Amino acid sequence: MTIALFGTSADPPTAAHGDILCWLSDRYDRVLVWAADNPFKGQQTPLPYRQTMLNLLVRSLNRPNVEHHPELSHPYTIHSVEQVKQQWPCEPLTLVVGSDVLAKLPQWYQAAQLLKQVKLLVLQRPGVVIDPKDWQAVQQLCPEMELANYRGPAVSSTTYRQQRDEQQLLPAIAQYIQQQGLYAQP
Repeated sequence: MTIALFGTSADPPTAAHGDILCWLSDRYDRVLVWAADNPFKGQQTPLPYRQTMLNLLVRSLNRPNVEHHPELSHPYTIHSVEQVKQQWPCEPLTLVVGSDVLAKLPQWYQAAQLLKQVKLLVLQRPGVVIDPKDWQAVQQLCPEMELANYRGPAVSSTTYRQQRDEQQLLPAIAQYIQQQGLYAQP
């Protein structure tokens, strides 16, 4: 069985998150997804709201092999991976990250130990150029890494927070944001 692990800040989850999950769903037996606080980011929407929105997204995909696992949420990915390994100790795990985190990946908590436990799949983010030095630095920690043959939509949570373009969101998520008064203009 192949398992893809996709932890995300999901602040909020956008159409790009849904596109990534569908793409992964076609390539892996199980896709485990969760929202987590990112220790490299400043103020974030409280995690329970982000978990609820991510759950709305996962349910809307109607892909049985895409599973929302909020219990995997932890600021340090190594803890999430270790939890998964307890449940599936013999299964190969692929950690999925965006190319925008590649430069900071060696600075992640216990990065060397984390990257020895997983294969790494890097998804090219639109507008992000991968620096060969960053790729080489991560590859020294994780020899089993690959750049995915994937091109997602030019949509991001950051862009949504800046522009409030609801076209980037699932209608159920846009409605939830409005009901909860999230991302209101100051």
